[in-house]
Amino acid sequence: MMDETQLRDVSDCDLPVFFEDQADSEASQMAAFATRDREAFMAHWAKIRANENVLIRTILYDKQVAGNILSFEMEGHREVGYWIGREFWGKGIATKALMKFLGMEKTRPLYGFVAKHNLGSRRVLEKCGFQVSSEDGNKIILLLKE
Repeated sequence: MMDETQLRDVSDCDLPVFFEDQADSEASQMAAFATRDREAFMAHWAKIRANENVLIRTILYDKQVAGNILSFEMEGHREVGYWIGREFWGKGIATKALMKFLGMEKTRPLYGFVAKHNLGSRRVLEKCGFQVSSEDGNKIILLLKE
């Protein structure tokens, strides 16, 4: 069976999908991440797409835009982040996408941060080899060493 989860470069036509995904109140609550209005969202994405230190990909599932995944420098270390549209939750897409992405992003250690209540995202990171490093308030910090 063919793997239905693919990564590709981000294109302009992906951004409206990403915007709607982050505007989903249930998803933003799960991620403990504030939504942005369209103008702020587009400005943020223009900034990260222009940053040479950001590695970013669109996640496709069965040829549909399912989300995005990226890595970036933050406070002296490399972090990974991803966002999956709610209609794609529970299908193993984030795990498959992260495994593929880790083949592109070679920096180690690599950090992942999740809200304590976001057990699904924590599980994604753990399935991909990340281990809990510490807790900071409502966040769990996971680390991929190798």
